[in-house]
Amino acid sequence: MSGIPNTRIRAALFTAPLVAIGVLGTATAPPEATASRPATSLTCRGEGVDPHALVRYRTETVIHAPLRTMWKLQTDVEHWPSWQDAITTMKRLDPGPLRKGSAFRWTTPVPPNPTTPATSLEITSTVEQLKHHSCIRWTGPAVGEGLRIDGVHVWNFTRVKGGVRVSTEETHTGAEVEADVPTATTLLRQGLETWLRNLKTAAEAPNRPH
Repeated sequence: MSGIPNTRIRAALFTAPLVAIGVLGTATAPPEATASRPATSLTCRGEGVDPHALVRYRTETVIHAPLRTMWKLQTDVEHWPSWQDAITTMKRLDPGPLRKGSAFRWTTPVPPNPTTPATSLEITSTVEQLKHHSCIRWTGPAVGEGLRIDGVHVWNFTRVKGGVRVSTEETHTGAEVEADVPTATTLLRQGLETWLRNLKTAAEAPNRPH
């Protein structure tokens, strides 16, 4: 799942990327971000998001920084809270570099919305596929009071002139999000766009070693 803005939701589910998974809130997209629902989904080593999910969103942006910088930011999950304000706790559940089978547990606040009360989501993400400097796919549940979301989150990193195109797609399933698909999709969109904006800001910071 995917992250969420400061005082709003920022669940990037699995972002595990949820609504971080992606992120909830009133965030705006980066100037270079675009979103669409293409006929084909992003994949990592041949695996993509849930093809049957009603709640889904895909977006991308170009980040003007080296690929190694973005890969380090994205895979060093224990340091996500240093550049994503809405992630309140983070714990790796296994040692070493992030790889297939790695798992991590993190929390993010969720404000009240039309279908669920304010709560804190505990997200347990498991890396299912990973290709160094190319893609990551993780899955896992996000659980809070009156809310459970099962998310699948895919990230692709592609070198382009002047930087890297970062593309991300996430799907959510669960009774609560499926009860109001438009709202759940909006929250997911805000979460993913906030995640990309934060990644861009962190990667392009003048004082960050490249």
